[in-house]
Amino acid sequence: MKLIASGREADVYALDKSRVLRRYRDGSSAEPESRLMRHLEANGYPVPRVHECTGGDLVMERLAGPTMMDVLERRPLRWRAIGRMLGGLHDRLHALPAPSWLPRRFGRAADDRVLHLDFHPGNVVLTPRGPVVIDWHNAAAGDPAADVAMTLVTVGSADVPGLAARLGRGLLLSAIRGGSATDPAARIRDAAAAKLDDPHLLPTEAAWLRRRVAAHS
Repeated sequence: MKLIASGREADVYALDKSRVLRRYRDGSSAEPESRLMRHLEANGYPVPRVHECTGGDLVMERLAGPTMMDVLERRPLRWRAIGRMLGGLHDRLHALPAPSWLPRRFGRAADDRVLHLDFHPGNVVLTPRGPVVIDWHNAAAGDPAADVAMTLVTVGSADVPGLAARLGRGLLLSAIRGGSATDPAARIRDAAAAKLDDPHLLPTEAAWLRRRVAAHS
């Protein structure tokens, strides 16, 4: 197997031209993620096809194409188009009722929706068949506003170098909000507070998030 990607929690290996293996480094079970991805595919949402799941190993479709982040790094003037696409993907996801077995976060007690909760440009692959959303490890049921808010605080807190990149990020954040029908304002504080629990945060990211928690208290 060839290692082709590493995230904060898992590594991805190429098995062949059409399949990859995603393996959690801490041995966590991939079954909940596999079950949700199969559910989403059955309901027409763009996710990688799951081939099999055993313990912490998830064998999935190998996607062809760059991530949204790859595109933004090469073509920064696409901030607005990418942001609106990301907002639209939120709305498509939040149109789906959450299955009863999905754990609840940011819940509304009724009419919960599927939340990705790690929805950012690095987790959307632009394939020939359209955008495909990956990395469903954090998914839960709850209030769609929290999902959009989590995207905003994740993108907003990211440590990006240079004035041009920071200006582009501002355009991206504005486009995400404009591309989604959901108003995230009421959940910004909750999302920022939850994001602060991430042990992998950089000091600059944590400081940005603490400011957002204080501003929305």
